[in-house]
Amino acid sequence: MNPGKRLTRGESRDADHGQNGLPLDRYGADDESVPDVGTDGRAASVGLPDPPATIQSTAADPFDLASLRLPQDYASAVGVKRLVTTIPVRKPAREWFVRTHPEPSYRISTAVLDLKEDREVYLVAPGLWPELASEATFSPRLLVTAVNRQGVPFLWPIRLPGPDGKIDDWSRSALDAADEARSRWVRVTANMSLGAYDITVATGPVADPSWPDLTFQQIIKTAFRDKMVSDWSHPVLQRLRGEV
Repeated sequence: MNPGKRLTRGESRDADHGQNGLPLDRYGADDESVPDVGTDGRAASVGLPDPPATIQSTAADPFDLASLRLPQDYASAVGVKRLVTTIPVRKPAREWFVRTHPEPSYRISTAVLDLKEDREVYLVAPGLWPELASEATFSPRLLVTAVNRQGVPFLWPIRLPGPDGKIDDWSRSALDAADEARSRWVRVTANMSLGAYDITVATGPVADPSWPDLTFQQIIKTAFRDKMVSDWSHPVLQRLRGEV
């Protein structure tokens, strides 16, 4: 304000005027000429929309490892059912952890011919049992449905006590292992110094086995479909008699 200018009536001493005759605001600028100022100190565009944010691509990465990894239940997820066409009759391999079926209906006491040289076990019809009682390869066995950690089912033939009721330590420890394997994963290894099997129980959190969708009769049929001795003319009996 010009110090020499005399105030007129109603005029404030603190008031001042801009070049256009309008009062200045408290910042000393005309109301009409003050631009909006952004937080960064730059003048903001009045009445214009904010610039669009950067658009990020939403397309999935075809090489994403999480999407490429097979799930544990892959077979069921894609509707795949494995057909079981082969069931071996054998002892567990010494490196296997195995489980035996918990249902008593999935085991049977019967009689077989065990040809160790061929590593083959033949099921024998009951009508032939009396005549084969003195045959060295003929013996009563407990056939137990079992499965290993890889999901391979097999029949575990365990020798049963003979007519005299005696049983060796190998067979007794195998029976103990089969009973223990009903509820826990076990590993059976031969201990020659002990004259029996060592039984090792898995201590880690291991999932229960997945059993094939088969009845025990279907398992028996699959395992012995080419190894059923039902009459005296069977090639195995001819071989044991020295006829072939």
